Amino acid sequence: MPARLSHLDETGRARMVDVGAKPETERVAVARGEVVMKPETFELIRAGQIKKGDVLTVAQIAGISASKRTSDLIPLCHPLPLTQVDVTLTLDASLPGVQIQSTARTVGRTGVEMEALTAVAVAALTVYDMAKAAEKTMRIQNIRLVEKHGGQSGDVVNE
Repeated sequence: MPARLSHLDETGRARMVDVGAKPETERVAVARGEVVMKPETFELIRAGQIKKGDVLTVAQIAGISASKRTSDLIPLCHPLPLTQVDVTLTLDASLPGVQIQSTARTVGRTGVEMEALTAVAVAALTVYDMAKAAEKTMRIQNIRLVEKHGGQSGDVVNE
């Protein structure tokens, strides 16, 4: 644990971290999460029978779009020039539900963990929104950082 939190100044006030002196390096982050639902809702999505349209495609686009707006959503986040964002949604009958994975990449002075996590969170919210007419008891769960690469803190692999 660091001796002091980097987002707090000497008086304890919130601040944006100055990353200007850090070198630009390639940064990659991978995040995952799930939307769990009733088997009936799962089958509606699989059959393409959700009235709002193609759940997985709309959620994929929403996740990518959200990753690019992360600094607008999270107050102390730096805006980053993303070089790539990939969001994959997979139907998983064992949940039943949707597995979501996001990979975000940049060349910059700070990491892309928040962008990858935001992509997963918004993709999950979009699945919920698209299918809520069929089921309001879906659960968004287990949104987490799976791995990150690059930067001063080095590589982190959680799964």
